[in-house]
Amino acid sequence: MRHARRRVVRRVTRLAAVGGLLLGGAMVTNAVASEPTAPAIGVPFTAPPATGEGTDLVSRLGNSRTAGSWLDEAGRPVVAVTDDKAAAEVKRAGAQARMVEHSMSDLKSAAATLRSAPRVSGTSWAMDYKSNQVVVRGDSTVSSSDWSRMTKVAAGIGSFVRMERSEGTFTTRVNGAQPILSTAGRCSAGFNVTDGKSDFILTAGHCGPDGSVWFADDRGRDQVGTSLKGSFPGDDYSLVKYDGGRAGKGADVVAIGDGKGVRITGVADAEVGQKIFRSGSTSGLREGEVTALNATVNYPEGTVTGLIETNVCAEPGDSGGPMFADGVALGVTSGGSGDCRAGGTTFFQPVTKALTELGVKLIVAKSSGGTGAAPAPSASQGAASPGASAPITGTDVSTLLSRLTDPRNVGPGMLVIGGSLVALVATRWIRAEQDRKAYRQYYSATWG
Repeated sequence: MRHARRRVVRRVTRLAAVGGLLLGGAMVTNAVASEPTAPAIGVPFTAPPATGEGTDLVSRLGNSRTAGSWLDEAGRPVVAVTDDKAAAEVKRAGAQARMVEHSMSDLKSAAATLRSAPRVSGTSWAMDYKSNQVVVRGDSTVSSSDWSRMTKVAAGIGSFVRMERSEGTFTTRVNGAQPILSTAGRCSAGFNVTDGKSDFILTAGHCGPDGSVWFADDRGRDQVGTSLKGSFPGDDYSLVKYDGGRAGKGADVVAIGDGKGVRITGVADAEVGQKIFRSGSTSGLREGEVTALNATVNYPEGTVTGLIETNVCAEPGDSGGPMFADGVALGVTSGGSGDCRAGGTTFFQPVTKALTELGVKLIVAKSSGGTGAAPAPSASQGAASPGASAPITGTDVSTLLSRLTDPRNVGPGMLVIGGSLVALVATRWIRAEQDRKAYRQYYSATWG
């Protein structure tokens, strides 16, 4: 009976030790796998940008058979088509087809004619895919004579060119969110990027010419970096090279105000109808919708083409800040009209084109699954400008599983493994000693 109890005790001890090894191993493995990873290099500038189903269909069918695509209220792709065969192909692909009169080739031809006309500051035009029109807007600075001249140009193109007057003025949004300051002006950071050797801030090109030195304070004591490779007008992007060469921790985070941040996980082209967010220190985090693509704006400083048009509001102080959706970088704030009381139009430089032209890659959150990181929810971080370097903190760990996968459990996990190994060794030693004692007792009668 006593031997049976000993066998039971030994078996229970061994099982507990093996269980401890498994538990400790799980704690260490999962904790290491859960450790906050350093930012990774994002989508290479040589790679094709991520696109939606509607964009892919437009590209496949061609400009003569389509006239753009957009997302409906439910987020489903809609493709404008000019013939029944194209409509059937769109439906087979699972998207909605809408028959229109004018093709993308017509819309682009209209935009080219407007571009060739004498330049009028304070005007803009963009392709409105939903209405199958090119919309020309003129702000309050456009004189009656200039507007009349633009109207005659539009009438010569056709009825699918729509003329609209807008409130306010089209201006570049100088000043900035958590500002970077120089003698050239005041702007905000957009996204962090890298060329593989050094890290940079991607911001608006109108913020300052190449060679502009930027500071994080208004006394010029905390130097951030120097502008280089800018393009404005024509485009509206530039790089600010970090003085230390590195963006540091939190390079994959953009601030959204109140000490909150969003991890950036990728880059893509915007789509008409897409819900987007814009961050800036003057008006904070604002949401809106992409209303048009390939917009042209005639700022007082010059003409910028290929912009994203949105109905999200912005004010002086929001320039250069990031525009994103679901953690995906889309654009940096260029300019617009109106404000966040009356509303207005805001234009953004597409990030995809800036990356391509500048030869850099976006710094994004490293994926834990190997196929791209999921967009992170808002996470607490230190005060930082959009695109600034700041660690994410404040993760809530409340369940047993999350406790086991907490990075802080690497140490405890190792202790559990060590204790289990000691228990196994001790069990085997005790068993060996008991066996030797039993051996001596059994054979002691024959010893001389």
